[in-house]
Amino acid sequence: MSVACPSRSAVLALSIALALALPMSAAVAQEAAAPVKQATKTTELQTVNVTASKRVENMQKVPMALTVLTPDKLEAFGQAGDGVLQLASRAPSVYAETSYGRIFPRFYIRGLGNSDFDLNASQPVSMVYDDIVQENPILKGFPLFDLEQVEVLRGPQGTLFGRNSPAGVIKFESRRPSQETSGYARVSYGSLGTANAEAALGGALGQHWSGRISALAQHRDNWIDNTYTGKKDALGGYNDRAVRLQALYENGGFNALVSAHARWLDGTAEVNRANAISLGGDVFVPGFDRDKVAQDGLNKQHLFAWGSNLHLNWNVGDYTFTSITGLERATTFSHGDVDGGYGASFHPPMGPGFIPFPSETADALPHDRQITQEFRLASNQHDKLNWQVGTYYFDEDIAISNFDYATFDNHALDGYAVQTQRTKAWAVFGSANYQLADDFELRAGARWSHDSRDFAVDRLLSPFGAGPLKLAAQPHDSRWSGDLTGTWALNPNVNVYARIANGFRAPSVQGRVLFADFISQARPETITSYELGVKTTGMDNHVRFNADVYSYNMHNQQLTAVGGDINVTRLLNASKTQGYGAEFDLEAYLTPNFVLTAGGSYNHTELKDPNLAVAVCGSGCTILDPLSANGNALVYGNTLPNAPLWIGTLTARYGIPYGDSGEFFVYTDWNYRSEVNFFLYDSAEFKGKPLLEGGLRLGYNWDYGRREVALYARNVTDKRAITGAIDFNNRTAFVNDPRVVGVEFRVEL
Repeated sequence: MSVACPSRSAVLALSIALALALPMSAAVAQEAAAPVKQATKTTELQTVNVTASKRVENMQKVPMALTVLTPDKLEAFGQAGDGVLQLASRAPSVYAETSYGRIFPRFYIRGLGNSDFDLNASQPVSMVYDDIVQENPILKGFPLFDLEQVEVLRGPQGTLFGRNSPAGVIKFESRRPSQETSGYARVSYGSLGTANAEAALGGALGQHWSGRISALAQHRDNWIDNTYTGKKDALGGYNDRAVRLQALYENGGFNALVSAHARWLDGTAEVNRANAISLGGDVFVPGFDRDKVAQDGLNKQHLFAWGSNLHLNWNVGDYTFTSITGLERATTFSHGDVDGGYGASFHPPMGPGFIPFPSETADALPHDRQITQEFRLASNQHDKLNWQVGTYYFDEDIAISNFDYATFDNHALDGYAVQTQRTKAWAVFGSANYQLADDFELRAGARWSHDSRDFAVDRLLSPFGAGPLKLAAQPHDSRWSGDLTGTWALNPNVNVYARIANGFRAPSVQGRVLFADFISQARPETITSYELGVKTTGMDNHVRFNADVYSYNMHNQQLTAVGGDINVTRLLNASKTQGYGAEFDLEAYLTPNFVLTAGGSYNHTELKDPNLAVAVCGSGCTILDPLSANGNALVYGNTLPNAPLWIGTLTARYGIPYGDSGEFFVYTDWNYRSEVNFFLYDSAEFKGKPLLEGGLRLGYNWDYGRREVALYARNVTDKRAITGAIDFNNRTAFVNDPRVVGVEFRVEL
């Protein structure tokens, strides 16, 4: 479905309605409720509570490396319509990228991730929304709105979160309903026709019931010209909409939270740029224009996803029993011109540059159903011993369709395959923390997990003329994971901890057989991590500084060899991978009106498998690795793909009070990542240069911050960067978005 101007008009109309309606709702609510307490200006750091250990704790008391991203940061990062990828380089050791546009984010923590683009790809970074794991990559792209906070847990989380979390967990916590009336509306419009409307409203529904509704609508015009077809503004646009409904029942020691959410997306898939990378270097070819492509293939993307969950809690004396039930469903279709250009050597003319053969493919997820169930029994807070035990069940059923098209024959289908996969997993787990002395606490946990997968692929048609093919695999695995941590309280404001943890990723299967006659499998990967950290608060609660150093050894790491000259994506295991690094987080009130936050990391990764060899690029690149006898690259000693050595992030806000309740302010945020390698092999071309991007926000708020108008700019320096590549056909590149400048209005109850 194409993205048209009427959709933008609808978003703007909704924006105006929300902006007008919410203050009116606020006035009604204030008349009916008790007098509203005037907001007071915060001039020191507040306690940050997290649920990293599946119970509410002060972040400074949780002995693991974690970062919390607050709503004000998320709103600034996402002002230009950025989705969940806005989290890339926004916390120490966190990076993200995609080759699918807005629907398929791939996250990396401490260099560990997965570049596989198949729709059943597993990832070592687990993403958890409101305590429900989002297993399929399509589910991981749900937009960020009306959130309480985002918690980034670094390092293996095998005890409480289980399988497929050896790199870490990113937890998203929605704002829950309450008896107090609250809400907000936020509308903006900027360059490239970027329009955003976001709103939430919640409050009491009765004596024991409260509810909250949240909605988001994002739009961007098509802004990329297709010089091959002659159509201006042909690509780059989208309409992305999402909604969340919640109802909370509270009565004595029992509460029940039921939630439902949905997302609709129509627009452009990833825009591939044929031969955009210069031969012999990681730079754009001369004359490259980000606003133009020349493609003879189709490009479109559609997604519909929805889900619901039920949280039940019984507080019975010294214990709390919790039940969490989740259901997730999704369907999607994504079609793109993979070669990024037009024509081929056997069908001139062609371009831009040399394109040996056309490639136009599509993937669909006609069926994705995930059911999860968790039960926990936990002790309520005691002086010395606290514990919890639980069980977990996971059931996923998906179907994937792969399509290949003959571009020269009016986009006729010439390749078709269907994959089906049923995954079942269950686990039992327990954890406890015991205060051995006034200044020393010991934490330990263990989990037993079982995972089984029933996979089948049926190739009905191949672009190479190969006949039908049916293959199947049934990998399964059972194993222990756990952690052990000691924490020393040097004084009330300084804690030092040492942590040992392990985790694993379940076996994986890859069945993209349009260009192959086999499926590939990867054995379970395991990791053991060692971490030493310090958490401090000082200067009368005006500075918070946390830091850690870590190292890990990973065995049988699951890797993906993408494309290459054989044009086949394969799963591999590296016998050993090593990593080590250091991380820090800083928050500081430098003055009552000047707030600074910063974070950074150094992440060294190295493949230690002398026998691991992968196919190299298919057309025009400079290989820097030694080659095996059959021409494959030996990748021993290479860094992992998409694993920057350095990551840094900084935000700063300065306010100038005006009148009794107003303030002029300036807010800026910057994120940096050093060079990244796009593939397992090392080449001169397929790298991303160091990237520094920033945002700026200038505005005025009044009524104690309840009203705000601001000008914003994202990618304020208009930095142009190569963010990813395809290597089997030509030097195809993905690029970042240009600068977006706009205006925003926000109102809050």
